[in-house]
Amino acid sequence: MKQRFIGVAVLAAALAAPAARADIKIGVAGPITGANAAFGAQLVQGAEQAAADINAAGGILGQKIVLTTGDDASDPRQGVAVANKFASSGVKFVVGHFNSGVSIPTSDIYADAGILQITPASTNPKFTDRNLWNTFRTCGRDDQQGLVAATYILNTHKGKKIAVIHDKTAYGKGLADETKKNLNAAGVTETVYEGVNTGDKDFTSLISKMKAAGVEFLYWGGLHVEFGLIIRQAAEQGLKLTAMGADGTTSDELASVAGPALEGTKMTFPPDPRQRPEAAAVVKRFLEERKFNPEAYTLYAYAAIQVLKQAIEQTGAVDAEKTAKTLHAGGTYKTVIGDISYDAKGDRKNVDYVTYTWKKGANGAITYIQD
Repeated sequence: MKQRFIGVAVLAAALAAPAARADIKIGVAGPITGANAAFGAQLVQGAEQAAADINAAGGILGQKIVLTTGDDASDPRQGVAVANKFASSGVKFVVGHFNSGVSIPTSDIYADAGILQITPASTNPKFTDRNLWNTFRTCGRDDQQGLVAATYILNTHKGKKIAVIHDKTAYGKGLADETKKNLNAAGVTETVYEGVNTGDKDFTSLISKMKAAGVEFLYWGGLHVEFGLIIRQAAEQGLKLTAMGADGTTSDELASVAGPALEGTKMTFPPDPRQRPEAAAVVKRFLEERKFNPEAYTLYAYAAIQVLKQAIEQTGAVDAEKTAKTLHAGGTYKTVIGDISYDAKGDRKNVDYVTYTWKKGANGAITYIQD
């Protein structure tokens, strides 16, 4: 009987004890390794700093954020493996992926697993155009960016022979085709339209083709490594042209790939979030504490965590599907990249793109400066 009474006492004490707070598991996915690791670092650093700042202030609904990272190496198959791992480990929110070609297939897995996905960087319209319940982004779309690029080309290089080149990925080809579509609608037909393979190192054949066609302006749909090599090799082979990239080339690593030939190259990206007043304190922490320059998509990843925090608190529960409904309702969320609100697809209602030029900065290094 004594043993029974001890058991009852222990049970009563357990029932009387306050319930333990569960952690909120958020997955962060992107190319941690491989040619695009610079962008994976941006996503991880941004999410880590946001989680640290939010946890220091008390967390979300009294619960701490715990991040788990997944390396997709910009490979859709590895991305699917990461998504399945997140689903089996209890992740309910994902910040990622970087590449549209990875975000699109993983979004189906996340939707089936009850996981809300918010990408800081995937711009292909298909990501949200399928109207899945769980897809959101803190960045813009290729059709928005392609219009800005085409408008710039039409205003400054009309009458020039134009090449539209892409890397055959969902992001690169999608962006190139959006830009091409807008050029064609204005009566401008590209002289060369070509796809190259990611990972290619020698672009002699492409450059020879552009030289023979008299190309004067190159529009690139793709990421920074291949773009930098094309710019460098074009200069080495005597092809003088103006090149233009997009958000996938927004990394100071491009200068180390392209070399001095990069000067004068154009690029589209939203206004630099590092210059926003609401980002000043966070940028300072990145630079002084993390020794990390929060360029490109770093603050977009930080903002994704901020959006999740506010939406979960507004929902009143750590529930992915209910949080998605909250986001779709059209509220405004305060972030380091400005106010964000969503439409029924999960796209931002308020996003813009501007042009940049790669120039020598005050320290002599070539970097991108807003026009």
